[in-house]
Amino acid sequence: MFLTNRDAVELAEWRRGLHRMPELSGQEAGTARAVQAMLAAAGADHVLAGLGGHGVAAIFEGAAPGPTVMFRAELDGLPIQELSEAPHRSGVHGRAHACGHDGHMAMLAALARGFGRQRPQRGRVVLLFQPAEEDGTGAAAVIADPAFAAIRPDLAFACHNMPGLPFGAVALAAGPANCASAGMRIVLSGRTAHASAPETGLSPMAAVARLMPELTALGGGDWLAPDFAMVTVTHAALGEPCFGIAPGQAEVWCTLRTLNDARMQRLRGQAEALARQAAADTGLDVGIVYQDVFNHCENAPEAVAHLRRACEAEGIPHGPRGLPLRASEDFGRFRQLAPSAMFLLGAGEGRPSLHNPDYDFPDDLIAIGARIFMRTARDILGPAEAEATPQATPAPAPEDTA
Repeated sequence: MFLTNRDAVELAEWRRGLHRMPELSGQEAGTARAVQAMLAAAGADHVLAGLGGHGVAAIFEGAAPGPTVMFRAELDGLPIQELSEAPHRSGVHGRAHACGHDGHMAMLAALARGFGRQRPQRGRVVLLFQPAEEDGTGAAAVIADPAFAAIRPDLAFACHNMPGLPFGAVALAAGPANCASAGMRIVLSGRTAHASAPETGLSPMAAVARLMPELTALGGGDWLAPDFAMVTVTHAALGEPCFGIAPGQAEVWCTLRTLNDARMQRLRGQAEALARQAAADTGLDVGIVYQDVFNHCENAPEAVAHLRRACEAEGIPHGPRGLPLRASEDFGRFRQLAPSAMFLLGAGEGRPSLHNPDYDFPDDLIAIGARIFMRTARDILGPAEAEATPQATPAPAPEDTA
């Protein structure tokens, strides 16, 4: 085991410091500073900051040439008001680390300690702390950053904690791991009128009433089949909240979801055709905007094989239970660069779900996830485990910005 008891205590405290200061996608400046301070204390060979926004990457060089192996965590929190009495609860109103990204960062902080004490034999390890995962823009921004070319991986790995799975158990399988999804915003524009003379205007009411069931009906298919699709209407607005004006504008928001990217392209085309036809039939103008766009995550067999061997070496139970997820993850973009794989790490069957206001990452998962990552790196790059010493330099606690 490459972590000491002291490490475990300090990493948990560091994680709780992050938990107190959640920042939203694209706003993670304070979190990035805390990560940079931790990496400097751990002795990273190089630290890149400002990747794709507030992203941070640490590089640990091996003595001999070899592949680049990347491990990724996420920086951002959620626009959720935390409901907790924990001493480390969020100190920022309306913001919370309710997805466990603080715990994922702590796993990589554990790796930084391990590789700071002893480098891999060959190649190099990259620890990427990625911004803006929750809105689907972060991975694309990191990859597009010119500085990322210097750390382009040959293999990439990630983990996501998962309430509902037995504590410490791993869900892992080759093939689809997370769905593709896209947020579709349909804007229908007509002309307002006095409520006593609606015939003098052009109301989008009929188009909205038609579109919501039509869009939902595009979904269907066996959940695990390539043709699976789901459309969820998440928001609709019609006119102004008053009694004297017949509406002239409306919006329908929906989330499109498929098991793979090819099916997503077809689903987008089908949804757009419905919106345009409804507008044409009622004389309305229509605009369509996409946001929160996620590619599907595909676990490469060769990357999965490394994680399986790591779980077996560490005595951690693993299997395909719970995969693929309907939820999306923008780690899927890294598969365009290199074989990649993400595993789910069980947070316990009795815990609140992800994105619930009372969810808090369990500290005891930090060491389990870190062990899997470290064993994976050792399998690929050679031993990187030194005798752990109780005098190891502690990672600094993040500044509390509450």
